[in-house]
Amino acid sequence: MKRDQFQVYLDANPSAKLRDIVSQMLYDEIVSLCIAPGTKLNVNSIASALGISRTPVAEAIMNLCDQGFVVSKPDTSGFFVIDLSLKDMIDLYDVRAAIECEAAALCTERADAGTVNELDRLAGEFADCVIRKDYDGMIATDMPFHGLIVESCGNKYIQKCYKMLLPNLTMYQSSMIKFISNSSEDNPWSPSVIYNHVAVVEAIKMHIPDLAKQAMADHVKSSLNFTMFSGGGADPFSTVRKPKPGKK
Repeated sequence: MKRDQFQVYLDANPSAKLRDIVSQMLYDEIVSLCIAPGTKLNVNSIASALGISRTPVAEAIMNLCDQGFVVSKPDTSGFFVIDLSLKDMIDLYDVRAAIECEAAALCTERADAGTVNELDRLAGEFADCVIRKDYDGMIATDMPFHGLIVESCGNKYIQKCYKMLLPNLTMYQSSMIKFISNSSEDNPWSPSVIYNHVAVVEAIKMHIPDLAKQAMADHVKSSLNFTMFSGGGADPFSTVRKPKPGKK
């Protein structure tokens, strides 16, 4: 963590408590994988890097523990960023599919022309970024695409459920985009990942709820399968996880 980055957070939130600013900064870096899964959070090191005392850093870490993004381990001292696992991703994506498939179906009836045009733009740009393996471009177009579908579905309960899942989804989406950036041409799920967004938008344009629902279900399945294939099925997140001591 860098002091100049911390200053940006301070300037944007001049009246906020230090612990809340540190918590938000850590949260942002965790969900974007800037701080890798499994990383040990050292209070002294973070405080020194930011030029502040240990107390707000310790309080920020405890806050992230309460949110479930930082954990303590029974046989190890200290606090660690939560790990990513295939089982957790499967469980999360089961819920994601239920929420986003219904949201996509509702968008066929409720999304206005401006929303559809923006979805079309995001889908096209995402496909182009995947082909070019433009990591920053994929980040800038993937989650906004899904967020806009949920935002435009017109159901406040779907929106609340999605908001609750969003931090965990962001972590797994960030890992999948890293896999795409580093993928070889032989990943059989690459074509699906490239064009799934486009298929969802086309279904919304045609105002066919069942087709939109199926297109989104296919997309969620393709994302999961792409991730599993990227890691050989056993532990696909080893490439985004912090190496254990003694390993390079």
